[in-house]
Amino acid sequence: MTVPGESAPSTAPSTDAAPMTALRRHRALTRIWASDPGWKGWFTTVNHTDLGRMFLSVAVFFFVVGGILAMLIRAQLASPRSAFVGPDVYNQLFTMHGTLMMFLFAIPLFEGFAVYLLPKLLGTRDLAFPRLTAYGFWCYVFGGSMLIFSMLAGIAPDSGWFMYPPLSSTLGSPGINSDFWLIGITFVEISAIAAAVEITVTILRYRAPGMRLSQMPIFAWYALVTAVMILTGFPPLILGSILLELERAFGLPFFQVADGGDALLWQHLFWLFGHPEVYIIFLPAAGAISTIIPVMARTRLMGYGWIVAAAVSLGVLSFGLWVHHMFTTGIPHMGLAFFSAASTLVAVPTAVQIFAWIGTMWRGRPELHLPMLWILGFFATFVIGGLTGVMVAVVPFDWQVHDTYFIVAHLHYVLIGGFVFPMLGALYYWMPHFIGRKSYFKIGPTAFWLVFAGFHGTFLLLHWAGLLGMRRRIDTYESGQGWEAINILASVSSFVMAIGFALVLVDIVVNAVVSVRGSRNPWGAGTLEWAMPTPAAAYNFASLPVVTSRDPLYDDPELPARIARGEGYLGDPVRGRRETLSLDISTGRPAYIVVYPGNTAMPMAMAAVTGLFFLGLLVKAYWLVPLAALGVAGFALNWVRALGARREEGALPAGQGLSLPTASEVPDPPGWWGSLFLLLADGTLFGSLLFGYAFLFTIAPNWPPPAWAEPGAGVALAALGGAALVGAGRLTRGGAGAVVTLAGLVALALACLLMLRHAPDPTAHAYDATLWVLTGYALFHLSVAALMAGALFARRRAGIVSARIGGEGRILDLWAGYAALVTLIGLAVTAAPGVLG
Repeated sequence: MTVPGESAPSTAPSTDAAPMTALRRHRALTRIWASDPGWKGWFTTVNHTDLGRMFLSVAVFFFVVGGILAMLIRAQLASPRSAFVGPDVYNQLFTMHGTLMMFLFAIPLFEGFAVYLLPKLLGTRDLAFPRLTAYGFWCYVFGGSMLIFSMLAGIAPDSGWFMYPPLSSTLGSPGINSDFWLIGITFVEISAIAAAVEITVTILRYRAPGMRLSQMPIFAWYALVTAVMILTGFPPLILGSILLELERAFGLPFFQVADGGDALLWQHLFWLFGHPEVYIIFLPAAGAISTIIPVMARTRLMGYGWIVAAAVSLGVLSFGLWVHHMFTTGIPHMGLAFFSAASTLVAVPTAVQIFAWIGTMWRGRPELHLPMLWILGFFATFVIGGLTGVMVAVVPFDWQVHDTYFIVAHLHYVLIGGFVFPMLGALYYWMPHFIGRKSYFKIGPTAFWLVFAGFHGTFLLLHWAGLLGMRRRIDTYESGQGWEAINILASVSSFVMAIGFALVLVDIVVNAVVSVRGSRNPWGAGTLEWAMPTPAAAYNFASLPVVTSRDPLYDDPELPARIARGEGYLGDPVRGRRETLSLDISTGRPAYIVVYPGNTAMPMAMAAVTGLFFLGLLVKAYWLVPLAALGVAGFALNWVRALGARREEGALPAGQGLSLPTASEVPDPPGWWGSLFLLLADGTLFGSLLFGYAFLFTIAPNWPPPAWAEPGAGVALAALGGAALVGAGRLTRGGAGAVVTLAGLVALALACLLMLRHAPDPTAHAYDATLWVLTGYALFHLSVAALMAGALFARRRAGIVSARIGGEGRILDLWAGYAALVTLIGLAVTAAPGVLG
C-alpha cells in the first residue's frame, strides 16, 4: 500500500539469473535509489545527496543576501551623520543581517555538509530518516522565505537579531515586524531540530559494518557533538520565542515587570541558546579542519582521542557560559566570578585542538593547496578572536567595552575566522566530490587574499573604534569623536572583502560548469567518501564495506574495487527496495536491515501545512491554526502508515553469509531512537520552562499572587495527578495496552483542565500565564500520546502489529511515559504555592 505522491519500489525478488556484474549492479541500484527525473525530482527527492546540495545552495543564497545587507550597513557608517538610510531602515538592515547569518546561513551550512557527507564518510547508503531530512529542508526554505518577504515588504524585524524586550514587545515594536522574527525563526528551528535528530541517530546506528565509535572519521565526532548541542541548546530560544509571541499576540505578561514578569528572563533564555550557538557554529568547522589538515600534510591526525575529548569538553562547557553576555545586568559578584572563570576555562580545549593541528602539520609535509590556504587564514584569524574572547571574559574589561564595536569585531573574528574560513576550505576540499571535476580556473587564490585582507582591514579597525567608545547598533554618529578615519577605512575594506567572496562564488560556478573531469581521489585521502566514483551515485556504495580502521583507504587500497564488485553487505539488490544496515552502537556489528521509503512529495506538503500553522499565527488568522494542526496530524499518521510493515518477513540475507531481521521486527527500531533524541530536545524545552518559572519566582514581585495562597486546591490536584500516574503506569505491564494508556492520559488531561479553573485570566499576572503555558504543554503532549495510542490500537485491530512487529509499542511507551512525567511535574510545580501557602 502506498500514499498519494509516494513511490514504493517493488519488493519482488529478481528473476534474472545472469551474473551480477559491477555495471549491472550499478544500474539495478540506480533504478531503486534514483530521484524522480526532471523538475519533479526537486520536490519529491528524499536522497541525502540531493538534499545536502539543496541545503548548501540555499544557505549560500542567504549568505549572499546577508552580505549585501552588511555592505549597506558599512555604507551607512562610512561617514558621520550619513543620510544613506534612515534609522528605521537601518534597524531592519542590522537585524536582518544578524538573523540571516546566524540562523539561515551558519547552522544550515553545517546541516548541508552533514547531510551530504555523513553517509559517505560512515560507509552507509543514506541518513536514518530520509523523509525527515526533506521535511526539515522545506521548513527551512519556507521559514526563511517568510523573513525575506518581510524585508522586501518593508516590515522586516527591527528590534535587533537578539530581540531584547521591551524593544521587541508591543511597547517598543507595536507592528508586525517582530512577529516575523519570532514566528519565522521558530519555524526555521524545526529544520535544525530535525537535522540534529537525523545526524545523531545516523552516527550512532548507521555506519559501515565493523566501524566502532573509536574508528569513526573525526568529522563524525564533531557532527555528533554539534547535533547533541543543537538538541539541548536550541530549545531555550524556541521557548523564549513562544513566550514573547504569546505576550505580543495575547497579552500574557512574561516580560512585563508591572504584571510579575521580567525582561531579563528573555536574556537568560536567549543566551542559554546564544553562547552554545557560538560553539555549535565553530565545532563543524573544527571537524573540517581536523579532516583536511592530515590530508594536506600527507600524514595521519595527531591526538585523535585528545581532539575528541576536547570537542566533547567544549560542548559541555559552552552551556555554563551564558551569563558571559550579561555581566552588566546586575549579577551578584559570586556569579560574575564563576562565569568569568568558566569563560576563561573554555580556552583550554580549544587550545588542545589547535596544538594537535599544529603538531599534525609539523609531523607531516604540508602542501599549500587552496583548502590549506583557507585553513592557514583560519589560524591567523581565529587566534585573535579567541584572545579577545578571553579579554571580554574579564569582568572589569567587559564593563568598559560592553555593547561597543569591540564586541562586534570580536564576534566577527570568531564567526568568520572560526567558521566561514574553514568551511570555504572544506568547500574547496570536497568540491571535486560534489561536482566530479577538478579545479581548473585559478580564481580561488585571488579570492582568498581579497577576503583575508578585506576582513582584517575591516574588523581590526573596529576593535579600535570600540576601544574609543563607539557604541554598537547606532545608525549614525557625530564628527569629532575620532571615529571618522576608522569607519571610512573599515567600509572600504569591507567592500574589498565582498569582492573576494563574490570571486569565490564565480570560481565555484565556473569550475562546476566548464572544468574537466577529475580523478576519484584527487587529494589522496584515506576516508570512505573517496571510495566511490564522483559525483556520487544515488546509492553511495554498491555494497556496504567492512571497516576496521580510521583511514580505510590508506590501510586497504583495494577497498573501492571490492565495494564495486559487491563483496560487502547488501551487494545484491534482489529485493528491489532501498536497504541499508543498522549496527550495534559500540561494537559495529550488524544488527538489522533498514528499509527506506521511496521518493515522495509528502515532506514538502507537510512542511507547507506546518507553514500554514505559523502563517495563521503571524497574520492573526487564528482559524487557520487548528486546521493546520489537524493537517499536520493527518500527515503524521499517513507518514507512519506508509512506512509500517504489513507482514512478517523473518531473517533476510544481508550478505557475507549473514541473515538479519528488518527494522520493523526488532524492539529498538529507528523510530524509537529518533523519538529518544527528539524527547531530549523536548525535555530541554520543558526544563527551560521550569527555569523561567524559578527565575520569575525568585526575581519578580508578587510571586505567587496572594490569591493563590489557598491550601487544599494544590493537594486535590496532586492527588488526582497521582491517581492518573498509577493508571498510566500500567502501559508498561502489558494488559490492555493502548486502551489502558488512553485511560491514564485522559485522567491526566482532566487534572490539567481542573487546574485551569484556578487561573481564568492568563493576562492578569505572569504566574497565571506560566500556569497556562505549563498546562498547555502537558495537554499537547498528552494529545500526541493519545493520538499515537489510537493509531497503534487501530493497527493492532487491522492485524498490522503482531508479536514480532512490536517496536511501535515501545515508541508509544516512550511518548506516553514522557507525557505523564511532564504533566505530573507541571502539576506539582504549579500546585506547590497552594500547598505551601
